[in-house]
Amino acid sequence: MTTLPNRRFHKLHEQILLSRSLSLILGWAVSVLLPLLLYWGSPIVLAPNQGQKTAIFVTSIAFVISHFAVRQLSAIYPGGRSGYFIAPQVIVIYMLLALIALLLRIDISRFILVTCGLAALAWFHLEHISTYKYRVLKLAVIPGGMASDVLTLSNVDAREIKNLDLEEVRYDAVIADFDCLDQETERFLTRCALSRLAVYDAKLVYESFSGRVKINRMSENNIGSLLPTPMYERVKLLMDWAIVLVTLPIVIPVCLITAMLIRLESPGPTIYRQTRIGQGNRPFTIYKFRSMRFDREAPQQFAGENDPRITRVGRVIRQLRIDELPQFFNVIKGEMSLIGPRPEQPAFVEEFDRKIPFYSYRHVVKPGITGWAQVRQGYAADTDATQIKIEHDFYYIKNCSLYLDLMVVFLTVRTMLTGFGAR
Repeated sequence: MTTLPNRRFHKLHEQILLSRSLSLILGWAVSVLLPLLLYWGSPIVLAPNQGQKTAIFVTSIAFVISHFAVRQLSAIYPGGRSGYFIAPQVIVIYMLLALIALLLRIDISRFILVTCGLAALAWFHLEHISTYKYRVLKLAVIPGGMASDVLTLSNVDAREIKNLDLEEVRYDAVIADFDCLDQETERFLTRCALSRLAVYDAKLVYESFSGRVKINRMSENNIGSLLPTPMYERVKLLMDWAIVLVTLPIVIPVCLITAMLIRLESPGPTIYRQTRIGQGNRPFTIYKFRSMRFDREAPQQFAGENDPRITRVGRVIRQLRIDELPQFFNVIKGEMSLIGPRPEQPAFVEEFDRKIPFYSYRHVVKPGITGWAQVRQGYAADTDATQIKIEHDFYYIKNCSLYLDLMVVFLTVRTMLTGFGAR
């Protein structure tokens, strides 16, 4: 084996480009200092008054929070390195700061907040574009077991190594299936770690970058790790109720307009009721706005991509996910959550439970109006696609947190704007 190389990006220009301190300083100058200089001129630097000091403080806080939020998201969740997550995070943070300033009666110009927010958006996108190629991880993969699955990932540069030799190539980490190690491989991984080259278990890497937990490689021990904490479930319940109640002034008018349009276009009930399977494998009645022509005798079946049964109004409300708004009533009743695995019809649950191992374990949590599988994969219309969907569900259950829920919200906004996964 040749000498192990140093970690990637040890060259001076690479370290400068990827420096967090430099990113924070330059970003602050572009997102805070530059807009304020253009608005007030040089006096803001030489002798700022109290109002200008307040503007500097609030916009600086908003930028710093946005900086660490963007960094955190890109580091810990699959797909987080994608640029379309930047705008939702920055917009939400600046809006919250503006709301807090309003509630605390802090005197700051809305124009300044908007201008600095737009500058921050431009900076974070520019930084994302300029550093993207450096943030794609280069992984040395020792084949065997689940490490072979890592080689199929599209969002990393995974390369199979042979003869336990890195061949002077700079890698971010070495990946191996820790359940398939022989003594020679163990010694090689030890030398990698001693040379300050990170070593990771293939299963964890695959889950982190795919957002899925492989069902065909699960065991009884894995099942135990998929239980969400009681504290998280209690906090999430309170947040579900709070969000539903706060948004009712907006949701109710949208629901009334939607109901009127449905009745005008086609005969039949406005609200569609259907039995679904929820937490603990218990059946419950789900409520949706009717998006298809009414047929009481229609059998249970998946909706096709261009299903002729879908009405014109139905196609629009499906793409915007407005047809799901009546499920706020299910949330208030405690049968559903805003975020979680989508509930299926009993006939499909029975079928998939026979074909897919551990399928019903997805019912360990409440079903959701939107969820990780929906925003990552979209619509599943057969057993193979459903198995991938379940792997996404298991990832969500295993890693459920308020931060992951927030990411699902960002992705849901994207699906509403693009129609991703709608049927």
